[in-house]
This record gives sequence, structure tokens and C-alpha cells, in this order.
Amino acid sequence: MKVFKFGGASVKDAEGVKNLVSVVKQSDEQNLVVVVSAMGKMTNQLEKVVDGYLLKNNELTGSLQDFEEFHLTIMKPLFDANHEVYKKTSNLLSVLKEFLQSNKSTNRAYVYDQIVGFGELMSTTIVSNYLNENGIRNTWLDARKCIVTDANFRDANVDWDTTQKAINEQVTVKGITVTQGFLGAESTNNFTVTLGREGSDYTAAIFAYCLNASNVTIWKDVPGVLNADPRYFQNTTLLHHISYREAIELAFYGASVIHPKTLQPLQRKEIPLFVKSFYDPTSAGTCVGKGVQIDPQVSCFILKRKQVLLSLSSLDFSFMMESHIGDVFKWLHHYKMKVEMIQNSAISFSVVVDNKYDNLGPLITKLRSIFRVTWNENVTLYTIRRASNVEIEQLEKDKTVLLKQQSRETVQLVIKE
Repeated sequence: MKVFKFGGASVKDAEGVKNLVSVVKQSDEQNLVVVVSAMGKMTNQLEKVVDGYLLKNNELTGSLQDFEEFHLTIMKPLFDANHEVYKKTSNLLSVLKEFLQSNKSTNRAYVYDQIVGFGELMSTTIVSNYLNENGIRNTWLDARKCIVTDANFRDANVDWDTTQKAINEQVTVKGITVTQGFLGAESTNNFTVTLGREGSDYTAAIFAYCLNASNVTIWKDVPGVLNADPRYFQNTTLLHHISYREAIELAFYGASVIHPKTLQPLQRKEIPLFVKSFYDPTSAGTCVGKGVQIDPQVSCFILKRKQVLLSLSSLDFSFMMESHIGDVFKWLHHYKMKVEMIQNSAISFSVVVDNKYDNLGPLITKLRSIFRVTWNENVTLYTIRRASNVEIEQLEKDKTVLLKQQSRETVQLVIKE
């Protein structure tokens, strides 16, 4: 058994769906789980639906209509006008509209998860039917019947024992299964949950772990894992091999090619992960697994924009003790702030956080009741693994560095934009 994962960029249009079929055909795999993300930018589109619904503004109808028309535009070149896929996708849209009409909850995280998951449900319905049209028989599987979690909406935690049992019951040992990335269901009320943004990679790892897959391949629009994001850095280098440990380090610091939670279940069973180009499926790409730490031996650069630098000190200028820092982390956790970097001195404590849930205002209000607080929004965090002094100096050139931290293998710079 192998697991393939296709991201939104790989199925952003009809040609992308055709290419997915070509990749599956060329692989000649008989026992395969195909995990598919929402098409194109449809998760972003459904976030507009969430906003329109909760704010009760006029954008809701238009956003929903754009979502429907986008998928029709993809389906029309792929299927005859009377194909059953149109009825299936229409039924999914009816379920979504029914939720929008009947739901009474104002809990944003809950509402978000019930709505955005329809991107994956639509994409897999289209992909599964088009594979069948091309003679590749497959089973469409609702991932919510397999991946069981807690009720931590938008970033759910997997119940591994229950999930393992469900996956082994639901997935056919022989044949091709098409299922959704990103989605699960919480165990108490069976409500839809999501596994965090970019969680489709994690879904692929979950299925691989539970099925003892021989490997996982993530298909992307890049040739593999690069030592830097080509959108921000020139002369990037393809990494042929990365150890689990190094890949986890890169993912922790924010490398965008591999989701941070993806690697841990794969490492536990030593399941290799390949990152390959869906434009060039026969190329070797990158292998993450046992062996050399990184090949070739080059520095790796990671950039995270729109971060927040918080600087705290005690109101009476006393030392920042463990109890003070414990209070800070308690409230960072409470307001769901992902910590990217920390640094402390005798009377101050600085932390770089990702404000992805827009909780900065309430967090600052709380911290100001205990500490003296200053902050910088929209800073950029650079992380460099195994950088030379020359590379660090070049990166710092003509930039305003607010904070710098350096260890034997890693340098982090907080830059004011």
C-alpha cells in the first residue's frame, strides 16, 4: 500500500485533474490511497463564506455562488452534461446551504470547520468520478468516518487507537481509495473538524501510519524540497535527501513544503516520504527518511512574514523569573498563539508569535495587566540552518534587525518590514 497526496495547486483546473489521472496511471499502483486537498484557492473562498455568514453581510451569497461556479468550470470539460457527478456535487452544496440556514451557533471555530470542509468533499467527488471515467476504478471514502479526533475545532488532535481501527475497517486492502485531506470528525457529536491549515499532508501521514504503507508521496508544483522558498530567494537548491530529524527541524521553523505534524507518525514507523513534482512525475524529487542528514550539504533558509514581536518586562522592573514566564506561556496557549522564537534577559522577555487566529488584541490586554508590554506587528522572521557568517551578513545587509538569536546550527533574525 502506498499513499499519494495532491494539493490544491495540482487540481486547480480541469487540466490539473487530468494530470492527476496521468500521474496515477504512470505510477501503475494497484493498492493506493489518494488524498486530495480543496481545489485551487477554495479553502480561502470558503473562508469568505464563513465571514459573510458570521457577519451577516451581503458577501455570503456571492462567495457561495463563486464557490459553486468554480467547480462547474472544472467539471464541464471533464464530464458529459448528464453525468452523475453534477448531482453528487449539487447534493453537497445543498447540505452546505442547509447548514447555513439551520445553524444557530456563533462559535467561529465550530462554524469554520463545518463550512470549509466542503472544499475537500467537492474536490474528491470530482477526482474520484474522473478516475472512474478513465478506467481507474476507485472507492470514494469520507475521511470523517476514519479520522476520529477531539473537539478542538480548527486544529483537532487525533485519537490514534480509534482512528487506526476505523481506517483498517474502511480502507480496501486492494484497490484505489480517494479521500479528503484536512478533515476528521470529533468523537462526541461527530461534527466535522479540521486538522489545521495545510493539514492534508498530515492526513496522508495518518493513513500511511495506520495502513503500514510502504511510502508516502506528496505531489507539488516544485521539484521537491528546496533549501529556500524560490518566491523570496534566488538560486535555490534541490535537496535530494533529508533525515527525519532535519526535516522536523525545518518544518518546526516553518518550511512550507512539509506540514509540521506530518513527519512524526512517519518517523515512528520509518515510512519514507517523497516530495515530487506533478509536472515531472518521473523525477526523483526529495526523499525524507533514514540516512544522511541532508544532501547536498547546503544552508537552508526559511522566511515567515506577518509575525508579531512581543517584548515584556515586569511592572516594577524586578527579574523575569520562571513564574513570570510561566504566566506568559499560559496566556499564549489560551489565545492560541504559535510561538516561533523566544529570548529573555534579567528583566525582559521577548517572543515572536504567529497571530493566525487574530487574538493579538485580547492577548495584549491580558498581558498588560501583569507586564509592561511593547510590540511590533508585521515583522518577518528569518531562520537559517547551518549558515555561514558570510550568508548571515548578506541577509542582514540593509535591514533593520530587531532581534537576533544564534546557536551552533540555527540563526534567527527578526526583521522590521
